[in-house]
Amino acid sequence: MYRITKILNHNAVLAINPENQKESLIIGKGVGFGKKPSEYTEYGDDVMVYHLTQKSDRGNYRDIVSHVEPVYLDVANQIIVEASRRFLDMDTNIIVPLSDHIAFAAKRILSGTVISNPLTQDIIALFPDEYEVARKAQKLIYKTIGLDFSEDELGYIALHIHSALNQGNITQAMQTARIVRNCMQQVQKTIGHEVDVSSLSYSRMMTHIKYMVARVIKGEALKIDMNDYMNLKCPKAFAIGSELCVQISNEMKLQIDEQEKGYLAIHIERVFELEDKENM
Repeated sequence: MYRITKILNHNAVLAINPENQKESLIIGKGVGFGKKPSEYTEYGDDVMVYHLTQKSDRGNYRDIVSHVEPVYLDVANQIIVEASRRFLDMDTNIIVPLSDHIAFAAKRILSGTVISNPLTQDIIALFPDEYEVARKAQKLIYKTIGLDFSEDELGYIALHIHSALNQGNITQAMQTARIVRNCMQQVQKTIGHEVDVSSLSYSRMMTHIKYMVARVIKGEALKIDMNDYMNLKCPKAFAIGSELCVQISNEMKLQIDEQEKGYLAIHIERVFELEDKENM
């Protein structure tokens, strides 16, 4: 049982659960049709219920929902439903920041403003499953509001989905992509040319950095120390790995476990070995 507080349109309302006095956004076909504020009603399992207790740098979620056009809430809801089919454990409350982002993106497109995303290719490589959902979202968006979102815009949507899967936020997801890109650029600078992004060594190193960043955020430590071995056997790779760990620590403003240096060096050395084989 819910008490409706605001009708957004025929398919979306704001309502309070009398049992806990918490307000939610409820989206579903006809949930607002013929309803009035203060009216009590029950909804079945065919609706999506989003809690509005969170806050963002743009204000509290309730205020944002009240100002976002319902069509963008509908689009975001469709994307979340699609993502939920793909991912079992997902924080569906990205509805507010996602719809807010789509609304601003639509405004930019309609005004002819082109926004580039320098991390798009990194996002595609780092979060392929999330980006696949974003590609499906592209069709949903075009069907609903008639706008064609670019790959760069889809990259941002993929970051929202990723943040919902990792109990983080889009800022952390962007930071991860940026760190991975900077690390790969540093390795490529050492080699003297670009590394094939489709190569296994590139993919492994990129994935390692992604999970290393996740460990740093969670404060987790590795159990095995490879520092002495890598410093002795692969001093060049170890030196680069050590330098990159310092850079990552400075960017994240978090302490990195010393043992990360050796493990990062292993992946850097694999890239070196592949390059040596190709140049023979």
